[in-house]
Amino acid sequence: MKKFPNALVIMIGFILLSAILTYIIPQGQYERITNPETNQVTVIPGSYKTVNAEPVSILKTMLSIPEGIVDRADLIALILLIGGCFYIIEKTGALKEGITYLTIKLNGKEEIVLIVVSIIFLIAGALMGLQEEIIAMMPVLLYLTSRLGYNAFVAIAISFGSAILGASFSPINPFAVVIAQKETGLEFLSGSGYRLFILAIAFIVWMFMIIRYANKNKVEKLVEKNELVKKVSIRSIIILTLVGIAFVILIIGMMKYNWGFNEMSAEFFTLGILVGLIGKLGMNGTIETYIDGFKELVFAAMIVGFASSISIILKQGMIIDSIIYGLFTPMQYLPKSLAAVSMMASQSVLHFPVSSYSGQAILTMPILAPLSDLIGISRQVCVLAFQYGAVMTDLIYPTQGALMAIIAIAGIPFDQWFKFIFKFTLVILGVGAVAIVIAVFIGF
Repeated sequence: MKKFPNALVIMIGFILLSAILTYIIPQGQYERITNPETNQVTVIPGSYKTVNAEPVSILKTMLSIPEGIVDRADLIALILLIGGCFYIIEKTGALKEGITYLTIKLNGKEEIVLIVVSIIFLIAGALMGLQEEIIAMMPVLLYLTSRLGYNAFVAIAISFGSAILGASFSPINPFAVVIAQKETGLEFLSGSGYRLFILAIAFIVWMFMIIRYANKNKVEKLVEKNELVKKVSIRSIIILTLVGIAFVILIIGMMKYNWGFNEMSAEFFTLGILVGLIGKLGMNGTIETYIDGFKELVFAAMIVGFASSISIILKQGMIIDSIIYGLFTPMQYLPKSLAAVSMMASQSVLHFPVSSYSGQAILTMPILAPLSDLIGISRQVCVLAFQYGAVMTDLIYPTQGALMAIIAIAGIPFDQWFKFIFKFTLVILGVGAVAIVIAVFIGF
């Protein structure tokens, strides 16, 4: 049996495919205007026209790879620095002590742990679209689930999967629903009640599927006899407390002070130094451990950069607008409910080449808002179609850099991950489709 391609091989394949598509799909573009106050670029509806543009050459295709890495340099730095930080925490033994103590105390309550962890990530996804930050947390989550008797698929599902679910169905995700509502002229937080109701239903369905899978596919717990009487040392308590404080500061920084990847990187680099010194690694030992952590995460970081190259090629080839035009224009001839569900499906398809859902909202909402008016469905339904269709597919598309980095850390080939997650994603998309049809009928 042939081995499934490495994640980086998959990325290179999609980079080449993107370049080939610039020779096949007609080039075209919508006109855009820039808001002088916010500097935000907005698409002008009905302004699409074909243009004469050169397809992306093999030289430009190869250049897109370092350009993609540079384009995502802030995220790559975050992955390396947070990853190095957690590597130091792991090296001190504090993480192992804490998780060992926790799992012993919660023995027999494994399902409760899965639910609690999932809720935490669901809320983080709903509040701030947490995704890339989970990459560096994966070693911790993998260790936790192995102690509980669950495999790596469960670790990713309760963390990254729950965060994506929260981001997709959220009434307040600043990178999805908030941008989409702004672009369609809707009030901030409008329709939140219905969105929260559907979020709750989707989460219940999600947890039912995950717990059912987890219980059917248990693995042997990583518990040793001498650990049953082990207590957490004072030094480890101090280190774990610092980690907890760091995450509180992170949440406050992101929500109140609009922190970006650079601020997060600086915070966790500082945390890593403090933890190393408290853990008696010494300054040299701390830096050397940082370097070891970098080595572990370079592959995951490069995947993010390679994934960014795909959108660069599609933009240079001027075919993204053509894809949008081809996907959404036929909807004006469909019945309301079918048009709304088709809008959701088209957003799912479009998210394959447009991996940023905030960018996708800015790109599509100005076009779809007047189209929704023409069809006779509300703009709230238009936003729902975007939320559910685009964001949930982050769980299945190999163009999603964070996903590919996470499964690489977990040691899961993409084909195995796709086989595991596709059914779950399809069910949740089904929940979203039903919610959209109901929204059309009740005049949401």
